[in-house]
Amino acid sequence: MAFQDNSGDIILDVVLTDEGRRRLAKGDGSFSIVKFALGDDEINYELYNTSATTALQDLSILQTPVLEAFTNNMSSMKSKLLSLSNNKLFYLPILKLNALANASVAAHSDGNFVVCVDQNTTDNKPLGLTTSIGYSAGGTPNPGMIFGISTDNVGAYIKVDAGINSTNVTEIDESLIETEFSIEIDSRLGSIVDKNGKVFLSPTAVDDDFIATYILRKTPNSPFVFTPSQEALEAASSPINGPIASTLEFKIRSSQDLRVSNYLFDRIGGTNSYTDAGGNPRTTKTIDSIVRISGLSTGYALDLPVRFAKL
Repeated sequence: MAFQDNSGDIILDVVLTDEGRRRLAKGDGSFSIVKFALGDDEINYELYNTSATTALQDLSILQTPVLEAFTNNMSSMKSKLLSLSNNKLFYLPILKLNALANASVAAHSDGNFVVCVDQNTTDNKPLGLTTSIGYSAGGTPNPGMIFGISTDNVGAYIKVDAGINSTNVTEIDESLIETEFSIEIDSRLGSIVDKNGKVFLSPTAVDDDFIATYILRKTPNSPFVFTPSQEALEAASSPINGPIASTLEFKIRSSQDLRVSNYLFDRIGGTNSYTDAGGNPRTTKTIDSIVRISGLSTGYALDLPVRFAKL
């Protein structure tokens, strides 16, 4: 990764992504660029200097070095630009991880959501498996521990709210309401299921880096995307201090490879220590990854750290 000098002429640096090169290499004439996106990840708008003369107020922003184009789709354009027909908007929606609604949506104390990949890693002390790290000694699921093979409504799940974080706004422009979300996850490590672990999804696409993309849409009975009752919302139940347009809920199911083999743990993972249900520290095989959630109306993206753990 490198930066382009932006102190003079504007530079157009264009490359195909890995997926674009794969399609071009097919050589059957089907390759065609029909859409593109623009982003401003490098720009810090706080550099806008209102004390300078009018012509120089945005000079630092205009001369900020920009990143060279790179081919890895997971590394590019977290902040996409969008066109708005309503030019009287003062606030735009954001996505925020909700760790307040109940005990099941809180992250682990180490800052990750931890996916217990098999039954031995998950089981609790009352069942006699004191090496479990999924439960506390009292049989209560530990915060932030996602039970990666459970189909019961137990363990942690991920909850994301989409809305405007301001009390100055009472409703959200219809064009900015998130009704569809994309979730990107390393398909070698896990897949997306509903918070109970019973509704399994197939990815819309899997790229050459094993990144699976799931598209989740709001439907009348969707277990993933819904509009919460505004009357029932309280300040203590969401990190967004304003109107909430939609909520996304899901959890991660561990892959078969992680459950039956240590190959990926030994190849791309490491070790960490977690306290088991008996109160003892246990060395645990772990793989750290990122799950990216994007709202398809605004392009706003949220990266969540996820750790896959196996005793």
